[in-house]
Order: sequence, then structure tokens, then C-alpha cells
Amino acid sequence: MNQCQFTSNLLELKSNLQFYALSLTSASDRADDLLQDTLLKALLFKDKFKADTNFKAWVYTIMKNTYINNYRRKVIKRNIFEESPNDLRLLFSEDNVFPSPESYYNTSEIKQAINALNDDFRIPFNLFLEGYQYKEIAERMALPLGTVKSRIFFSRKKLARSLSGYSMN
Repeated sequence: MNQCQFTSNLLELKSNLQFYALSLTSASDRADDLLQDTLLKALLFKDKFKADTNFKAWVYTIMKNTYINNYRRKVIKRNIFEESPNDLRLLFSEDNVFPSPESYYNTSEIKQAINALNDDFRIPFNLFLEGYQYKEIAERMALPLGTVKSRIFFSRKKLARSLSGYSMN
């Protein structure tokens, strides 16, 4: 495919790409930006296109990957850094302050309540708190998935009852 055919095929897809970009972003200005980025990348990397492959699928894949990469960058940036004219600083919400001495006391109460649970409930609950999925806990403990789910559910209920006087400071 020569340069003229490539550009012609790309321009033929422009309106369809615009609709696809709008479906991904749900905002016309962001869709326009995504379309522009996609067309630019397609032109910059035209040498990567293989003549015996589907051109439309190739361009749509560029758009989808560009959208995903931009989304990931925004999430990371929003969660970690805030740009200001002078510097980059860690984000802390306005109401998020350093832990008070009372909160350390409350954390120890919670840990104590969890440790007071029967092993059948404490172990799956601690694994869940560590980030394991229900299925992983079930496999690790050789228990049915439903049993793991119910034990974690009942652990929450028991903790709610035992910490009913708990106050957040």
C-alpha cells in the first residue's frame, strides 16, 4: 500500500472512528482528541502496517490502545500527583489527616476483635483482608467457595456486633 492509498483509506475511516471515539470517551472534545491522536499514530507508524492484514482493525486497535493508555495515565496521575505551576505534590484529601492517637487505639481494638474470632472464621477473614479473592481462599483452605463466602460474611457480622461501641475519631 503506497502513501496515497494509506492516507485515503485512513480518511475514509475518519467518520467511523469519530463515532467509536465518542463511544469510548462519552464526550465530544475528548473524542476529537482521541481521533486526532489515533490518526497521528497511524500516520507515524504506517511502516508497521502489514499489507496483508485488515487496515480497519489495525486503526481501531490503535484507537482502543490509545484510549486505554490515556485512561491509565489519568488514573495514575489523579491518584498520585497533582500538577501545579510550581511543583508536583502528593495528593491528600482535605479531610485525610495523619492518624490520631485514638485511631491507633481503635485499630488495636479491631485487631483484637478479629483475633478473638474462631479459627474457622478468622483465617478466611484475614486472607480476605490481605487481598485474596474468595476463590483463592477456597483453594488454599480446601473449602467450598460458598463456605468461604459465608464465613467471611458471618465474620463481618460478628465483628460488627463486638465493635458496636466503636467510634471513629
